[in-house]
Amino acid sequence: MPAPITPLDAFAALLTDEGRALLDGLRDYDPSQELATATRLRREHPAELVSAALGQARLRQRAVAKFGAEDAYRMFFTPNGVEQATRAAVALHRARRFEALGVRSLADLCCGNGGDAIALARAGISVLAVDRDPLTCEVARANAEALGLADLIEVRCADVADVDTSPYDAVFVDPARRGGRGRIFDPEAYSPPLSWAIEAARSAPRAALKIAPGVPHEAVPEDAEAEWISDGGDVKEAVLWFGTEAGTRRATLLPGGASLVGRGLPDPAVRPVGRYLYEPDGAVIRAHLVAEVAEELDGGLIDETIAYVTSDELRDSAYAAAYEITDVLPFNLKRLKAIVRERRIGVAVIKKRGSAVEPEELRRKLKLDGPNSCVIVLTRVAGAPTMLLGQPVAKG
Repeated sequence: MPAPITPLDAFAALLTDEGRALLDGLRDYDPSQELATATRLRREHPAELVSAALGQARLRQRAVAKFGAEDAYRMFFTPNGVEQATRAAVALHRARRFEALGVRSLADLCCGNGGDAIALARAGISVLAVDRDPLTCEVARANAEALGLADLIEVRCADVADVDTSPYDAVFVDPARRGGRGRIFDPEAYSPPLSWAIEAARSAPRAALKIAPGVPHEAVPEDAEAEWISDGGDVKEAVLWFGTEAGTRRATLLPGGASLVGRGLPDPAVRPVGRYLYEPDGAVIRAHLVAEVAEELDGGLIDETIAYVTSDELRDSAYAAAYEITDVLPFNLKRLKAIVRERRIGVAVIKKRGSAVEPEELRRKLKLDGPNSCVIVLTRVAGAPTMLLGQPVAKG
Protein backbone atom coordinates (compact mmCIF):
# COMPACT_ATOMS: atom_id res chain seq x y z
CA MET A 1 0.00 0.00 0.00
CA PRO A 2 1.47 3.40 -0.96
CA ALA A 3 2.25 5.86 1.82
CA PRO A 4 -0.52 8.44 2.38
CA ILE A 5 -0.05 11.89 0.88
CA THR A 6 1.01 14.38 3.57
CA PRO A 7 -0.22 18.01 3.63
CA LEU A 8 3.31 19.08 2.67
CA ASP A 9 3.29 16.70 -0.30
CA ALA A 10 -0.11 17.97 -1.42
CA PHE A 11 1.04 21.59 -1.18
CA ALA A 12 4.27 20.85 -3.06
CA ALA A 13 2.16 19.40 -5.86
CA LEU A 14 0.28 22.69 -6.14
CA LEU A 15 3.57 24.49 -6.83
CA THR A 16 4.33 22.36 -9.90
CA ASP A 17 3.44 23.62 -13.36
CA GLU A 18 0.51 21.20 -13.45
CA GLY A 19 -0.73 22.32 -10.04
CA ARG A 20 -0.49 26.01 -10.85
CA ALA A 21 -2.29 25.54 -14.16
CA LEU A 22 -5.03 23.59 -12.42
CA LEU A 23 -5.44 26.34 -9.81
CA ASP A 24 -5.56 29.06 -12.46
CA GLY A 25 -8.43 27.21 -14.11
CA LEU A 26 -10.38 27.13 -10.84
CA ARG A 27 -10.44 30.87 -10.25
CA ASP A 28 -14.16 31.16 -11.00
CA TYR A 29 -15.28 27.72 -9.95
CA ASP A 30 -18.59 27.31 -8.11
CA PRO A 31 -18.19 25.40 -4.80
CA SER A 32 -21.78 24.19 -5.10
CA GLN A 33 -20.66 22.25 -8.19
CA GLU A 34 -17.60 20.74 -6.51
CA LEU A 35 -18.53 17.10 -7.10
CA ALA A 36 -19.05 17.61 -10.82
CA THR A 37 -15.89 19.72 -11.07
CA ALA A 38 -13.82 17.13 -9.21
CA THR A 39 -15.15 14.29 -11.37
CA ARG A 40 -14.27 16.18 -14.54
CA LEU A 41 -10.76 17.16 -13.39
CA ARG A 42 -9.87 13.66 -12.16
CA ARG A 43 -10.09 12.43 -15.71
CA GLU A 44 -6.92 14.40 -16.47
CA HIS A 45 -5.18 14.91 -13.11
CA PRO A 46 -4.29 12.79 -10.06
CA ALA A 47 -7.10 12.66 -7.49
CA GLU A 48 -4.84 13.99 -4.69
CA LEU A 49 -3.85 17.01 -6.77
CA VAL A 50 -7.47 17.76 -7.70
CA SER A 51 -8.50 17.58 -4.04
CA ALA A 52 -5.67 19.91 -2.99
CA ALA A 53 -6.45 22.36 -5.79
CA LEU A 54 -10.15 22.51 -4.97
CA GLY A 55 -9.36 23.13 -1.32
CA GLN A 56 -6.93 25.90 -2.24
CA ALA A 57 -9.44 27.43 -4.66
CA ARG A 58 -11.98 27.69 -1.84
CA LEU A 59 -9.42 29.34 0.42
CA ARG A 60 -8.50 31.85 -2.28
CA GLN A 61 -12.13 32.81 -2.72
CA ARG A 62 -12.41 33.42 1.03
CA ALA A 63 -9.17 35.39 1.02
CA VAL A 64 -10.39 37.91 -1.57
CA ALA A 65 -12.24 39.84 1.16
CA LYS A 66 -8.97 40.39 3.03
CA PHE A 67 -6.35 40.59 0.30
CA GLY A 68 -8.24 41.69 -2.81
CA ALA A 69 -8.57 39.55 -5.92
CA GLU A 70 -5.24 40.54 -7.50
CA ASP A 71 -3.19 39.19 -4.59
CA ALA A 72 -5.53 36.46 -3.32
CA TYR A 73 -5.53 34.57 -6.61
CA ARG A 74 -1.73 34.56 -6.71
CA MET A 75 -1.27 33.53 -3.08
CA PHE A 76 -1.63 30.29 -1.15
CA PHE A 77 -3.37 29.73 2.18
CA THR A 78 -4.06 27.36 5.01
CA PRO A 79 -7.54 27.39 6.63
CA ASN A 80 -6.28 28.88 9.90
CA GLY A 81 -4.12 31.30 7.93
CA VAL A 82 -7.12 32.77 6.11
CA GLU A 83 -9.11 32.99 9.33
CA GLN A 84 -6.44 34.88 11.28
CA ALA A 85 -4.84 36.86 8.45
CA THR A 86 -4.77 40.63 8.78
CA ARG A 87 -6.87 42.48 6.25
CA ALA A 88 -4.52 44.01 3.67
CA ALA A 89 -5.57 47.61 4.42
CA VAL A 90 -4.84 47.12 8.12
CA ALA A 91 -1.50 45.43 7.45
CA LEU A 92 -0.54 48.32 5.15
CA HIS A 93 -1.44 50.87 7.83
CA ARG A 94 0.74 49.07 10.36
CA ALA A 95 3.62 48.71 7.88
CA ARG A 96 3.50 52.45 7.20
CA ARG A 97 3.67 53.18 10.91
CA PHE A 98 6.74 50.98 11.23
CA GLU A 99 8.25 52.69 8.19
CA ALA A 100 7.56 56.14 9.70
CA LEU A 101 9.33 55.01 12.88
CA GLY A 102 12.47 54.36 10.84
CA VAL A 103 12.24 50.56 10.97
CA ARG A 104 14.27 48.89 8.21
CA SER A 105 14.36 45.30 9.52
CA LEU A 106 11.75 43.40 11.50
CA ALA A 107 11.16 39.96 13.03
CA ASP A 108 7.59 38.84 12.29
CA LEU A 109 6.85 36.20 14.93
CA CYS A 110 3.92 33.84 14.25
CA CYS A 111 3.87 35.01 10.63
CA GLY A 112 1.09 32.68 9.46
CA ASN A 113 0.60 32.77 5.70
CA GLY A 114 2.71 35.93 5.48
CA GLY A 115 0.12 38.68 5.01
CA ASP A 116 1.81 41.13 7.38
CA ALA A 117 5.27 40.23 6.08
CA ILE A 118 4.08 41.07 2.57
CA ALA A 119 2.81 44.51 3.62
CA LEU A 120 6.04 45.21 5.50
CA ALA A 121 8.20 44.12 2.58
CA ARG A 122 6.20 46.33 0.24
CA ALA A 123 7.07 49.22 2.56
CA GLY A 124 10.74 48.40 1.99
CA ILE A 125 11.30 46.63 5.30
CA SER A 126 13.42 43.47 5.44
CA VAL A 127 11.45 40.78 7.26
CA LEU A 128 12.33 37.58 9.11
CA ALA A 129 9.03 35.64 9.07
CA VAL A 130 8.86 32.91 11.72
CA ASP A 131 6.33 30.17 12.33
CA ARG A 132 6.68 26.72 13.90
CA ASP A 133 4.32 24.90 11.51
CA PRO A 134 6.20 23.51 8.47
CA LEU A 135 3.22 23.75 6.10
CA THR A 136 2.51 27.32 7.14
CA CYS A 137 6.15 28.22 6.49
CA GLU A 138 6.03 26.67 3.02
CA VAL A 139 2.90 28.67 2.27
CA ALA A 140 4.50 31.92 3.48
CA ARG A 141 7.60 31.21 1.43
CA ALA A 142 5.50 30.52 -1.68
CA ASN A 143 3.59 33.76 -1.16
CA ALA A 144 6.77 35.82 -0.90
CA GLU A 145 7.93 34.24 -4.15
CA ALA A 146 4.58 34.65 -5.91
CA LEU A 147 4.45 38.37 -5.12
CA GLY A 148 8.07 39.07 -6.01
CA LEU A 149 9.15 39.76 -2.42
CA ALA A 150 11.44 36.81 -1.73
CA ASP A 151 14.49 39.09 -1.55
CA LEU A 152 12.96 40.94 1.41
CA ILE A 153 11.25 38.06 3.25
CA GLU A 154 13.22 35.26 4.89
CA VAL A 155 10.94 32.50 6.19
CA ARG A 156 12.22 30.43 9.11
CA CYS A 157 10.47 27.39 10.59
CA ALA A 158 11.14 27.59 14.33
CA ASP A 159 9.61 28.12 17.73
CA VAL A 160 9.41 31.89 18.18
CA ALA A 161 10.82 31.51 21.70
CA ASP A 162 14.08 30.27 20.19
CA VAL A 163 14.56 33.22 17.80
CA ASP A 164 17.14 35.91 18.58
CA THR A 165 15.46 39.18 17.60
CA SER A 166 18.30 41.45 18.73
CA PRO A 167 19.64 42.06 15.18
CA TYR A 168 16.32 43.60 14.10
CA ASP A 169 14.97 47.14 14.45
CA ALA A 170 11.53 45.91 15.48
CA VAL A 171 9.38 42.93 16.41
CA PHE A 172 5.81 42.14 15.37
CA VAL A 173 3.91 39.36 17.13
CA ASP A 174 0.56 37.96 15.99
CA PRO A 175 -0.28 35.19 18.50
CA ALA A 176 -2.71 32.48 17.44
CA ARG A 177 -6.13 33.36 18.84
CA ARG A 178 -7.98 30.30 17.60
CA GLY A 179 -7.79 26.74 18.89
CA GLY A 180 -9.52 23.45 18.25
CA ARG A 181 -12.72 24.81 19.80
CA GLY A 182 -12.72 28.13 17.96
CA ARG A 183 -11.82 31.64 19.06
CA ILE A 184 -9.75 32.12 22.22
CA PHE A 185 -10.77 35.03 24.44
CA ASP A 186 -8.27 34.68 27.30
CA PRO A 187 -5.06 36.49 26.22
CA GLU A 188 -2.98 34.09 28.32
CA ALA A 189 -4.39 31.21 26.27
CA TYR A 190 -3.04 32.72 23.05
CA SER A 191 -0.17 30.85 21.40
CA PRO A 192 2.24 32.20 22.50
CA PRO A 193 0.61 33.79 25.60
CA LEU A 194 0.19 37.56 25.64
CA SER A 195 2.56 37.86 28.60
CA TRP A 196 5.36 36.21 26.57
CA ALA A 197 4.63 38.44 23.57
CA ILE A 198 4.79 41.55 25.76
CA GLU A 199 8.21 40.59 27.09
CA ALA A 200 9.41 39.87 23.55
CA ALA A 201 8.17 43.32 22.52
CA ARG A 202 9.90 45.04 25.41
CA SER A 203 13.21 43.53 24.33
CA ALA A 204 13.09 45.36 20.96
CA PRO A 205 13.54 49.08 20.16
CA ARG A 206 10.10 49.08 18.49
CA ALA A 207 7.35 46.49 18.58
CA ALA A 208 3.70 45.83 17.85
CA LEU A 209 1.46 43.05 19.15
CA LYS A 210 -1.77 42.20 17.34
CA ILE A 211 -4.55 41.27 19.78
CA ALA A 212 -8.31 40.88 19.78
CA PRO A 213 -10.19 44.22 19.86
CA GLY A 214 -12.17 43.10 22.91
CA VAL A 215 -9.06 43.03 25.10
CA PRO A 216 -9.84 44.52 28.55
CA HIS A 217 -8.21 47.91 29.03
CA GLU A 218 -6.77 46.73 32.33
CA ALA A 219 -4.77 44.13 30.38
CA VAL A 220 -2.95 46.86 28.43
CA PRO A 221 0.54 47.46 29.91
CA GLU A 222 1.29 50.98 31.10
CA ASP A 223 4.33 51.19 28.83
CA ALA A 224 2.31 50.39 25.70
CA GLU A 225 0.30 52.48 23.27
CA ALA A 226 -3.01 50.80 22.45
CA GLU A 227 -4.53 51.32 19.01
CA TRP A 228 -7.93 50.04 17.92
CA ILE A 229 -8.39 49.82 14.14
CA SER A 230 -11.58 49.66 12.09
CA ASP A 231 -11.88 49.21 8.34
CA GLY A 232 -15.03 50.31 6.57
CA GLY A 233 -16.76 50.70 9.94
CA ASP A 234 -15.92 47.20 11.22
CA VAL A 235 -13.49 46.90 14.13
CA LYS A 236 -10.75 44.53 13.00
CA GLU A 237 -8.11 44.42 15.72
CA ALA A 238 -6.24 46.10 18.50
CA VAL A 239 -2.49 46.65 18.48
CA LEU A 240 -0.14 47.21 21.40
CA TRP A 241 2.77 49.41 20.36
CA PHE A 242 6.03 49.59 22.28
CA GLY A 243 8.68 52.25 21.78
CA THR A 244 6.08 54.82 20.67
CA GLU A 245 3.80 56.86 22.97
CA ALA A 246 3.36 54.90 26.19
CA GLY A 247 -0.08 55.19 27.77
CA THR A 248 -1.72 56.56 24.63
CA ARG A 249 -5.13 55.25 23.53
CA ARG A 250 -5.84 55.66 19.83
CA ALA A 251 -8.66 54.85 17.40
CA THR A 252 -7.73 54.61 13.71
CA LEU A 253 -10.40 54.48 11.03
CA LEU A 254 -9.57 53.00 7.66
CA PRO A 255 -9.62 53.45 4.73
CA GLY A 256 -9.40 57.19 5.38
CA GLY A 257 -6.78 56.89 8.09
CA ALA A 258 -8.29 59.35 10.56
CA SER A 259 -6.71 58.77 13.96
CA LEU A 260 -8.18 59.98 17.25
CA VAL A 261 -5.93 60.14 20.32
CA GLY A 262 -7.33 60.07 23.83
CA ARG A 263 -6.85 63.04 26.11
CA GLY A 264 -8.20 61.55 29.32
CA LEU A 265 -11.48 63.47 29.21
CA PRO A 266 -14.20 62.78 31.79
CA ASP A 267 -17.41 61.10 30.68
CA PRO A 268 -19.74 63.49 28.84
CA ALA A 269 -22.86 64.76 30.57
CA VAL A 270 -26.22 63.16 29.81
CA ARG A 271 -28.66 65.47 28.03
CA PRO A 272 -32.00 65.22 26.23
CA VAL A 273 -31.99 63.95 22.67
CA GLY A 274 -31.36 66.85 20.32
CA ARG A 275 -31.94 67.23 16.62
CA TYR A 276 -28.92 65.07 15.74
CA LEU A 277 -27.76 61.69 16.95
CA TYR A 278 -24.16 60.57 16.40
CA GLU A 279 -23.00 56.96 16.35
CA PRO A 280 -19.26 56.76 17.09
CA ASP A 281 -17.21 54.28 15.09
CA GLY A 282 -16.64 50.96 16.82
CA ALA A 283 -12.90 51.63 17.15
CA VAL A 284 -13.69 54.86 19.02
CA ILE A 285 -15.98 52.97 21.40
CA ARG A 286 -13.47 50.16 21.96
CA ALA A 287 -10.74 52.72 22.68
CA HIS A 288 -13.01 54.48 25.22
CA LEU A 289 -12.80 57.75 23.28
CA VAL A 290 -16.48 58.64 23.08
CA ALA A 291 -15.80 61.68 25.32
CA GLU A 292 -13.33 63.04 22.75
CA VAL A 293 -15.96 62.71 20.00
CA ALA A 294 -18.63 64.31 22.19
CA GLU A 295 -16.35 67.30 22.82
CA GLU A 296 -15.67 67.64 19.09
CA LEU A 297 -19.41 67.64 18.43
CA ASP A 298 -20.29 69.84 21.42
CA GLY A 299 -22.68 67.10 22.43
CA GLY A 300 -23.66 64.88 25.31
CA LEU A 301 -24.77 61.32 25.92
CA ILE A 302 -28.38 60.19 25.68
CA ASP A 303 -27.75 57.77 28.57
CA GLU A 304 -24.75 57.35 30.84
CA THR A 305 -24.28 53.73 29.69
CA ILE A 306 -24.99 54.15 25.95
CA ALA A 307 -22.37 55.28 23.39
CA TYR A 308 -24.66 57.56 21.40
CA VAL A 309 -23.88 61.28 21.31
CA THR A 310 -26.53 63.93 20.70
CA SER A 311 -26.48 67.64 19.91
CA ASP A 312 -28.69 70.35 18.45
CA GLU A 313 -26.22 71.34 15.74
CA LEU A 314 -24.89 69.37 12.81
CA ARG A 315 -21.13 68.99 12.83
CA ASP A 316 -19.06 66.84 10.51
CA SER A 317 -16.88 64.22 12.16
CA ALA A 318 -14.63 61.53 10.76
CA TYR A 319 -15.30 59.49 13.88
CA ALA A 320 -19.10 59.24 13.96
CA ALA A 321 -22.07 58.78 11.64
CA ALA A 322 -24.81 61.40 11.98
CA TYR A 323 -28.60 60.99 11.92
CA GLU A 324 -31.24 63.70 11.93
CA ILE A 325 -33.86 62.66 14.46
CA THR A 326 -37.54 63.33 13.76
CA ASP A 327 -39.18 61.30 16.54
CA VAL A 328 -38.20 60.46 20.13
CA LEU A 329 -40.78 58.05 21.56
CA PRO A 330 -41.06 55.50 24.36
CA PHE A 331 -40.67 52.07 22.84
CA ASN A 332 -44.06 50.75 21.80
CA LEU A 333 -44.43 48.19 19.04
CA LYS A 334 -48.03 49.08 18.23
CA ARG A 335 -47.14 52.76 17.91
CA LEU A 336 -44.13 51.99 15.74
CA LYS A 337 -46.16 49.78 13.41
CA ALA A 338 -48.68 52.57 12.98
CA ILE A 339 -45.95 55.12 12.18
CA VAL A 340 -44.23 53.03 9.51
CA ARG A 341 -47.60 52.22 7.96
CA GLU A 342 -48.73 55.87 7.90
CA ARG A 343 -45.41 57.05 6.48
CA ARG A 344 -45.27 54.20 3.96
CA ILE A 345 -41.86 53.02 5.11
CA GLY A 346 -40.62 50.18 2.93
CA VAL A 347 -36.93 50.30 3.83
CA ALA A 348 -35.69 50.67 7.39
CA VAL A 349 -32.20 50.52 8.86
CA ILE A 350 -32.74 49.19 12.38
CA LYS A 351 -30.02 49.82 14.94
CA LYS A 352 -29.89 48.81 18.57
CA ARG A 353 -27.75 49.66 21.55
CA GLY A 354 -28.91 48.88 25.06
CA SER A 355 -32.14 47.27 23.85
CA ALA A 356 -33.31 43.67 24.21
CA VAL A 357 -35.29 43.86 20.96
CA GLU A 358 -33.79 41.90 18.07
CA PRO A 359 -33.74 43.99 14.85
CA GLU A 360 -34.62 41.15 12.48
CA GLU A 361 -37.52 40.01 14.65
CA LEU A 362 -38.79 43.59 14.76
CA ARG A 363 -38.42 43.90 10.99
CA ARG A 364 -40.68 40.89 10.47
CA LYS A 365 -43.31 42.30 12.79
CA LEU A 366 -43.29 45.73 11.12
CA LYS A 367 -44.18 44.28 7.70
CA LEU A 368 -42.50 47.21 5.93
CA ASP A 369 -44.12 48.30 2.70
CA GLY A 370 -43.87 51.52 0.72
CA PRO A 371 -41.55 53.83 -1.20
CA ASN A 372 -40.00 55.65 1.77
CA SER A 373 -37.13 54.87 4.14
CA CYS A 374 -35.97 55.70 7.64
CA VAL A 375 -33.55 54.78 10.41
CA ILE A 376 -34.97 53.26 13.58
CA VAL A 377 -32.74 53.31 16.66
CA LEU A 378 -33.71 51.09 19.59
CA THR A 379 -31.93 52.27 22.70
CA ARG A 380 -32.27 53.76 26.15
CA VAL A 381 -32.65 57.44 26.90
CA ALA A 382 -31.99 58.39 30.52
CA GLY A 383 -32.61 54.76 31.44
CA ALA A 384 -35.93 54.37 29.60
CA PRO A 385 -36.46 52.08 26.54
CA THR A 386 -36.81 54.44 23.59
CA MET A 387 -37.22 54.40 19.83
CA LEU A 388 -35.67 57.15 17.75
CA LEU A 389 -36.68 57.68 14.14
CA GLY A 390 -34.76 59.72 11.62
CA GLN A 391 -32.62 59.87 8.51
CA PRO A 392 -28.90 59.49 7.92
CA VAL A 393 -26.95 62.67 7.24
CA ALA A 394 -24.56 62.50 4.30
CA LYS A 395 -20.99 63.38 5.20
CA GLY A 396 -19.89 66.75 3.90
